[in-house]
Amino acid sequence: MDRDQKSAAVAELNRTFSESGVVVVTRNLGLSVTQATALRVKMRDAGASYKVAKNRLARIAAEGTDYTSLSDLLTGPTALSSSKDPVAAAKAVVEFAKTNDKIEIVGGAMGSTVLDVNGVKALAELPSLDELRAKLVGLIQAPAQKLASITQAPAAQLARVFSAYAEKDAA
Repeated sequence: MDRDQKSAAVAELNRTFSESGVVVVTRNLGLSVTQATALRVKMRDAGASYKVAKNRLARIAAEGTDYTSLSDLLTGPTALSSSKDPVAAAKAVVEFAKTNDKIEIVGGAMGSTVLDVNGVKALAELPSLDELRAKLVGLIQAPAQKLASITQAPAAQLARVFSAYAEKDAA
């Protein structure tokens, strides 16, 4: 890599750190190309990204952001998973790590808060932002549905009474 490529990589990583809600650091223990591609696809589907970056460039890019504390985790063959949603990257990495022993979760950070392996796993168990939105809409919508069914119930009962009188008179 020449200087221009390095400065572009640092700028891109800095932008990633600035825009991310969470960054998870993983250690690559010999992932094949197909496994890495499968992980990237899973991450993309979850709304996250997976980047292998030089540790030195990642440390330089993290300076001046909330993720400066990640510098201690960047040793050996590492990769960075990030997402705007604080749960998406952690969830995708943990799910992939369950089925593949060639990737190890080192830790991560959520803003200035450093997460260890257990912290990343706990974060992965939380519902995603979309799931929380769906639950909230369901909670807001439920009282309206109950109110509508309560107001319709007396009218339905009256209709059944009239129907019963009509059938009685017809018989």
